[in-house]
Amino acid sequence: MVGSRFPALIVRQSDGDAAQAAIEWLSNDDLPAGEVLVDVEWSSLNYKDALASRGHRGVVKTLPHVPGIDCAGRVAACDSDKFAVGDEVVVTGCGLGSAAWGGYAGRVRVPESWPVPLPAELTAERAMRLGTAGFTAAQCVDALLHHGAEPSRGPLLVTGATGGVGVWSVAILAELGFEVIAMSGKPDWQDALLGLGAARVVGREALASASDKPLLGADFAGGVDTVGGAPLSALVRSTRHRGCVACCGLVAGVDLPLNVYPFILRGVTVAGVDSEKCPREPRLRMWKNLAGPWRIDLPEEWITRVDLDGLPAQIEKMFAGQSVGRTIVQPKTAAALPA
Repeated sequence: MVGSRFPALIVRQSDGDAAQAAIEWLSNDDLPAGEVLVDVEWSSLNYKDALASRGHRGVVKTLPHVPGIDCAGRVAACDSDKFAVGDEVVVTGCGLGSAAWGGYAGRVRVPESWPVPLPAELTAERAMRLGTAGFTAAQCVDALLHHGAEPSRGPLLVTGATGGVGVWSVAILAELGFEVIAMSGKPDWQDALLGLGAARVVGREALASASDKPLLGADFAGGVDTVGGAPLSALVRSTRHRGCVACCGLVAGVDLPLNVYPFILRGVTVAGVDSEKCPREPRLRMWKNLAGPWRIDLPEEWITRVDLDGLPAQIEKMFAGQSVGRTIVQPKTAAALPA
């Protein structure tokens, strides 16, 4: 930040033109209302952010807009007694970067109910290696455990395994002793997935059955689906008796070609995972797990660091299906402050 001004990636739309994102310099007066002002040290890139950067109306309700559904940093000011100046906090979901301006800025201002204390075991940078992706993965794992998943019941499949949620799901489940089968369309990353703890890596064809049978072979005890659509349908139909599939994604489609047989003949559970509106108690519990028993140091090969100048290129890579792991963002820029 330069003096009282700070850079932000702002999405605007001119008359009749497509929405465009560009770096601008803001002051505190430009920020929306809220009780807590945070100096942002790190943010991260998620698919929802990529959509927001193009003004996608399913994500962004009004323009101009600042994307970034995650951020971590220090409290700069607080109009309540909930936080003190200097407190380290993390904000994920809650409307950040969608209903309200987000973390691709040097500062954010949010309601006092949104931030949670940054666990002492984590830095802001490590918290954003996790971000919404790690937080979502933790909820997926929690859902599987809640529905009786245990290593002795058989392998778990993780779809979209090189994406942010997939990477963290593979790593956490392997750390907990599960046999994890990682499904990915990026064969060059097979060794890296095995290094995370995957027992085996399979291609997308593993769930590409054209069969419309109501049930498929009971190959998995359940899993984490990050892509939706036909792969989710195939995974549900391939899940063993009383297994659970946690689902949280849609890149393979929003329609679910399915029937009731997996539910009434095998007792399969599909647990939907939503991170934005996760209540505070489980939100705090997930961060406690991620900082404690589920803490994992993700290898550097899975981490990409960019500032605001380098962010648009990473967004394009995500749309092209070329991004892997986690991209974390420092909300700064090499551009000079305008005169």
